[in-house]
Amino acid sequence: MVTRTRVEEVHIIWMTAGLGCDGDTISTTAASQPSIEDVLLGAIPGLPKVYLHNPVLAYETGENFMSWWYKAERGELDPFVLVVEGSIPNEKIKSEGYWAALGSDESGQPITTTTWVDRLAPKAWAVVAAGTCATYGGIHAMAGNPTGAMGLPDYLGWHWKSKAGNPIVCVPGCPVQPDNFMETLLYLLYQAAGLAPTIPLDEALRPTWLFEKTVHEGCDRAGYFEQGDFATEYGSPKCIVKLGCWGPVVQCNVPKRGWMAGIGGCPNVGGICIGCTMPGFPDKFMPFMDEPPGSKFSSSVSRSYGRVIRSLRQFTNDTLNKEPSWRRPGPELKTGYQPTWK
Repeated sequence: MVTRTRVEEVHIIWMTAGLGCDGDTISTTAASQPSIEDVLLGAIPGLPKVYLHNPVLAYETGENFMSWWYKAERGELDPFVLVVEGSIPNEKIKSEGYWAALGSDESGQPITTTTWVDRLAPKAWAVVAAGTCATYGGIHAMAGNPTGAMGLPDYLGWHWKSKAGNPIVCVPGCPVQPDNFMETLLYLLYQAAGLAPTIPLDEALRPTWLFEKTVHEGCDRAGYFEQGDFATEYGSPKCIVKLGCWGPVVQCNVPKRGWMAGIGGCPNVGGICIGCTMPGFPDKFMPFMDEPPGSKFSSSVSRSYGRVIRSLRQFTNDTLNKEPSWRRPGPELKTGYQPTWK
């Protein structure tokens, strides 16, 4: 479904008041496809005028900054995109105080993060969860955490829809890969402009074109896995699954996209994949440095047929590293050419 009514202006209300480290905001400043600057300065054709209200990046402070939150609450910013960074604590499981808040009310009491989500989400044109903390709870939602932290879909409901009919859009990552987030935001802005259909999401509410493939499918080291050739220590260029890499089962495009300007990415620079884009992170991937259970069987099978594959490929490689017999150098060249060095 395409949004038919074109909008001229879109405000982005970016909350960093969840349980988090502001790492997703900082990461996004490194985006280049597109960059925040390109979006805000109108350098991309077809986009509405975009205004960003992020407490980490804003030049405004105090009431001047918070005024945009109150305008959004009163319905004076229409449309606006609500971006939530950091996991959502459960404010109902404590006897006093609060877990997370932003600003204060008329009596001087802190306004909790959950209150802001309750006020703003129903009025937002779209709601985006930035980073794994906001999408699925992340590290703060590990078993035994005292805050009852959860991701935005757990708080609002996995089938929640914005007033424009958009599901919650989850862009996980610890932190979020900068271009993944900005590309998703760009898609939503084009959708708001009536130039794109409803954003396609998978069952975990991730943009499908970004998260449909696994780390392994885009990894430079995948060929070593196929040949049963595994690293036994860090620093090796070979497959690192036996060192604790979960790449074969984790949906993430970092090996293809890199981290900044196409450079970097966990396995690209020798780091194991710990599954930070997955709803089961971190509990289901710990201890991080242990070999994943499934890799024991798969790597054993790969080792068996890998030896045969390597031998056959080496034989073929040896034959291809020689010129064809009809033009092979020797005392008499088969081409009929008489070398001048004789």
